[in-house]
Amino acid sequence: MQARVIEEFGEPAVFETREIETPEPGPGEVRIAVAASSVNPVDYKIRRGDLPPFAPEFPAVLGCDVAGTVDAVGDGVTAFEPGDEVYGMPGGVTGSPGALAEYMVADAEAIAPAPESLSLTEAAALPVVALTAWEMLIDRASVDSEDDVLVYGGSGGVGHVGVQIVSAAGARVVATGSTEEKREIAKELGADATVDYTETSVEEYVESHTDGAGFDVVFDPIGDDHLQTAFEAVRPYGRVVTTESSSTQELEAMHLNALSLDVVLVILPILRDAWHARLGEELREIADLVDDGDLAPLLDERRHGFSEVEEAHRRLEEGDALGKIVLENDL
Repeated sequence: MQARVIEEFGEPAVFETREIETPEPGPGEVRIAVAASSVNPVDYKIRRGDLPPFAPEFPAVLGCDVAGTVDAVGDGVTAFEPGDEVYGMPGGVTGSPGALAEYMVADAEAIAPAPESLSLTEAAALPVVALTAWEMLIDRASVDSEDDVLVYGGSGGVGHVGVQIVSAAGARVVATGSTEEKREIAKELGADATVDYTETSVEEYVESHTDGAGFDVVFDPIGDDHLQTAFEAVRPYGRVVTTESSSTQELEAMHLNALSLDVVLVILPILRDAWHARLGEELREIADLVDDGDLAPLLDERRHGFSEVEEAHRRLEEGDALGKIVLENDL
């Protein structure tokens, strides 16, 4: 089969097309005829060598997100059969080949039936960002209808899903955005209010949207300076959830206000077989949200084939996208 592979870490140009052996599903596994994938920051960080614990074995096939059709099943698989449309986040790190190939093998427990209301291209945009937002908001922060939630980057990859999950939970959501276009998108996705954080201080928007009390939950999929402001925006005994793990933060405000801080690394379960079933279960719940009309992926207007993965990575790294960049299999 053909695949886009890398033989070394580096710039987007390290991708090359190569003929490699078609994988066979082992016990408990399925083989997926890949229809599409999408690009996430974790993908380019792995390509650059920025995440040593998740470094792949060369030659490496990257791509954490996948959507496609089951092509073959291994011994013991009863949940899927050839022809089923599926989606998930089953590989693309360490020794687990990813989706940038004609076929991909996955643990049957780590995937789920694709949402019926989406095309496979649309479904491929969801796994990493939706699983991240789900773990942050549902598993960690336990958001419910009584909460006021601040979502940073409400039109971003993880943020746009976060807005919709909070809205579906019946909570009040305030989303930030740096431009009028981004703030309008957040409103269309379900935000009750938006904030231009480039013009409004934390103190001002906390006063405006919570009467100075602070938000019950601050959802931070961005990190760096945003995580520091999260400690200022959340109420005493409030909850901060973030994907940031590499920056240095001043924790005095967190300690003085007895805050709860959770850090999410969504790709970690790929490495732990015991957690694969959890991925599949959450993907099913996410698919239900989609098919109930409560969640939809925001796609960048430009589409790329696997043959253009270099350009897709470059665009995401440079911030040249509004919505998820999807990759359609043209190998």
